[in-house]
Amino acid sequence: MNIDTYSKWVAVWGNAMSVTDRKPENYARNLTLRYPIFNVFNGGALRITLDNFCGTEAVAIAKTTIAKMYGCSENKVKFPGDKIREDTLAAVTFAGKKSVTIAPGEEIVSDEIKFDVHECEWFAVSLYLENFTQMRSSVLVTGPLSGGYYSVGDFTESASLPMQLTRSSNCYFFLSGVDVLTEEQNNALVCFGDSITVQDWPDYLTLRVVKSGAKTVSVVRKAASGSRVLRQYDNITYESYGIKGVARFRRDIKVSGVKNVIFQHGINDIIHPVGGDVNPFRPWSDLPSAKELIDGLTYYADTAHDMGLKIFGGTLLPIFGWRTYADFRNNLRENVNNWIKTTDRIDGCVDFDEIVRDARMPEKLAEGFDSGDHLHPSAAAYKAMAEAVPEKLLK
Repeated sequence: MNIDTYSKWVAVWGNAMSVTDRKPENYARNLTLRYPIFNVFNGGALRITLDNFCGTEAVAIAKTTIAKMYGCSENKVKFPGDKIREDTLAAVTFAGKKSVTIAPGEEIVSDEIKFDVHECEWFAVSLYLENFTQMRSSVLVTGPLSGGYYSVGDFTESASLPMQLTRSSNCYFFLSGVDVLTEEQNNALVCFGDSITVQDWPDYLTLRVVKSGAKTVSVVRKAASGSRVLRQYDNITYESYGIKGVARFRRDIKVSGVKNVIFQHGINDIIHPVGGDVNPFRPWSDLPSAKELIDGLTYYADTAHDMGLKIFGGTLLPIFGWRTYADFRNNLRENVNNWIKTTDRIDGCVDFDEIVRDARMPEKLAEGFDSGDHLHPSAAAYKAMAEAVPEKLLK
């Protein structure tokens, strides 16, 4: 297809930026990061976003490359590993330069890179950190389409990463978005939330798009484990639970080509507080009322509508058996879910709760749908959640 056919920038991939768990070794140098990206659109150019949202120091990226990978044919998607096609290797530049420095709290979008991509295709973004770099802005993500690598040395232009110098990782540092210049009919669906959205269901939703054959909607995940709607931690023990939703929502859903948003958020507001006598960082004053939590979700709705987007609420999942479970927490969850299912402030409901709960004991995850901690779903449950998303959002 002629490049002139492509007129619209649409995100094909994205992640929220959260805070890396604070450890003594939170600096790195002479490191290559390689992230395979799955693409659902045909396109003629790429651009990426590098993000230091949670950093307290400037971050310097010495070199960035993109290249095609292998791993998808006839609508069968397979995670490609680390190998790239050297014949497709291209340098990513920023204002014409190969290196870029990102100030604390800021993000930088690359130059437009001419790069032919096809639907159901993998390519890799490789970053090289030459000097000591604060490894603070990142997010941990899992799922069948998620994962990356880090290697000691500069291997941004290498076809494969040396096994003895490389480890796999599900932690994405600094890369928060990839856009493709594509056709006008294509658009992005943002999935916003906490660890339940950090985990597999958005990837399974992408696989559903591929299987359907439509391939006009990309699924962009914007989630951070442990995050709450109304509160965030101001201590290094729990700061990796991320920025509160009301502070990051507008930033996270500002995605190229976005049309619809699904939020599934709020369970951590309900289960975290245990009282200062048990944990000084989790006082009862952090526990919201149903109205306060609904007000936070209403802010999401109003913000999305102000940006011209449609927004859909995902109901909160059962928590019976979780270590802080109590009836009052479940009652709060049900009150919030009732609002999501009945309010006219959002454009619709995705009733994840109904899909994964036990029919005889609705405060509990159904048999086979519990990962084992009684909070996070199993792989089978995540697949069911992906199937619960209305088909109209995938067209």
